[in-house]
Amino acid sequence: MSNRQGRNDRHDMPITPSAFEAVPIVVHQRKIALDRVILGAAAVSVLLFLSLPILVVVPMSFSSASALQFPPPGLSLRWYAAFFTDPRWIDDLWTSLEVAVAASTLALLLGGSAAYGLVRGRFAGRLVIEANFIVPIVVPSIITALALYLVFARTGLLGTLPALIIGHMVLGVPVVVLVMTVAFRSFDVRLEQVAFTLGASTRVMLWRVLLPNVLPSIGAAWIFAFITSFDEVIVTTFISGTYETVPKRMFNELALQINPTITAIASLLTGISIFLLVVSALLMRFGERAKSGSD
Repeated sequence: MSNRQGRNDRHDMPITPSAFEAVPIVVHQRKIALDRVILGAAAVSVLLFLSLPILVVVPMSFSSASALQFPPPGLSLRWYAAFFTDPRWIDDLWTSLEVAVAASTLALLLGGSAAYGLVRGRFAGRLVIEANFIVPIVVPSIITALALYLVFARTGLLGTLPALIIGHMVLGVPVVVLVMTVAFRSFDVRLEQVAFTLGASTRVMLWRVLLPNVLPSIGAAWIFAFITSFDEVIVTTFISGTYETVPKRMFNELALQINPTITAIASLLTGISIFLLVVSALLMRFGERAKSGSD
């Protein structure tokens, strides 16, 4: 009799509202988990799709075959040796490095100065000028190349090394402006004001206060500009004249014949780009940690 009464008492216990409120929470959490799984799967799929050319080209660069063949019948370094022993490719490599270093350095100076003026300045048309700096990224490269071709043809610089450096600098400035704008906006302007209050000149404030704090971003911006210049082929084809860079010669070689040496060069360029991107990411992370530590 007492057991039956106990069961009836349990059935008669009222169900609290919290029991009903917990159900939607559980469903919402499961939905969030499912969305994360779907998003992760989509991201991995896109990454694999973008990596397919690399997964094909890199193994072919170590092929022992005399023509392009995938999968390679054997492993060999013959195409890397062909690249490093060919004086034409070495000359083109030095030209690419020379142009990329000069263009990225000039882009850093001009783009960094412009970014600081856009962030700290208060003048009419600032947003329009900032958008104008981003135009070379939005506009197709063929249009930028044609515009530079016409300008250099009128000024007599077409086909010269300074024209090639200036052209690559134009492509690198927007990248620098994007990176340095974020860096300057995240830097506390009150530190600059305190430096001026203590009697520091503009030069001292820049060298002692501002630049040391945004140095990782400066390094990352230079690396991005360097990669942009080193991999450029369309603008180079229009304005370089007789000057040959590695990407330009690769394009010309592919137009004439399919040389397996191209796969070795493409693998080297890919490896260099990935390495520099990793370095820039580490610099950005170091800058964020330094800023959080100072806060």
